[in-house]
Amino acid sequence: MRRSERGGIAIFGLVLVVLAGLVLVGLGRAGAAAARSARADTAADAAALAAADALARAEGPGAARAAATGAAADNGGVLERCDCGDDHAEVVVRVGDATGRARAEVDRCSALGAGCGTDPG
Repeated sequence: MRRSERGGIAIFGLVLVVLAGLVLVGLGRAGAAAARSARADTAADAAALAAADALARAEGPGAARAAATGAAADNGGVLERCDCGDDHAEVVVRVGDATGRARAEVDRCSALGAGCGTDPG
């Protein structure tokens, strides 16, 4: 092998190492974004369930929003929107640059301990 060929192989090897490093950085960023997205979804799920629980106990939309805000904060998020109706709670939560959305249905029978639709005897 001539000296000029050895220099070309060294440059080729250096280029491969740099490309491998760039691919690893890209994969790391993609993984971090996926983790933030999952965390935002988890915070949104918790916020929607907390709001639905407050609505099921007939505490009203204000209490539902407060419960959703607290649950989002407990999971590292910020509540951006809470659509709390009589039969559902829909929320949007932001964690960093990721957004999570969730919806929970209100089940007053479970919350009040009533046997809705069950035969008492």
